Amino acid sequence: MQTTAQIEFENLTPPAELQAVIEQHISELEKLYGVSAGRINVRGPVDRHEPGGQYKVNIRLALPNGREVNVGRTSKQDERYADLAYAVDDSFNQARSQLQDQEHLMGSGQTGSCEGEPVGTVVRIDPGGAFGFLESANGREIYFSFISVLEGRANITVGSRVSYVEELGEDGLQAFAVKVRAS
Repeated sequence: MQTTAQIEFENLTPPAELQAVIEQHISELEKLYGVSAGRINVRGPVDRHEPGGQYKVNIRLALPNGREVNVGRTSKQDERYADLAYAVDDSFNQARSQLQDQEHLMGSGQTGSCEGEPVGTVVRIDPGGAFGFLESANGREIYFSFISVLEGRANITVGSRVSYVEELGEDGLQAFAVKVRAS
């Protein structure tokens, strides 16, 4: 592993293999995305004797061109984070997803302009009508909020063809400036 990475553990004595698992995750990301530095903090439950205590994994990775990836949110409702191996693996999966999203946006040349907007199909709509998901031409599912629908909001249904602009949001790729296309 060539990447300079600081790995810290708080409130826990890590199993011997955990360091190797984290280093393997970093090595894979280094090969795929050019990660140049990182800081990983694994924090044990504050009260290990309290049932439902969760591990928290913070990952900060530096990439070429001043880009970085930060993963650090743990849902309080996600009981799976009581398992140390799951918490580490899922956090690295989130980091990998953010890296894929960044790579996709950079490769597609998305700059927020309207030229060459991608076209997708609405595949799901929240029963409350606040948000939905569309499928891009390459099969990726992308979140959109109904606030982001510029034209044809009343006509948007599952199966609607829409144009949109992709942007990297807090939780990954999101569709903005969504417009229902004429059939």
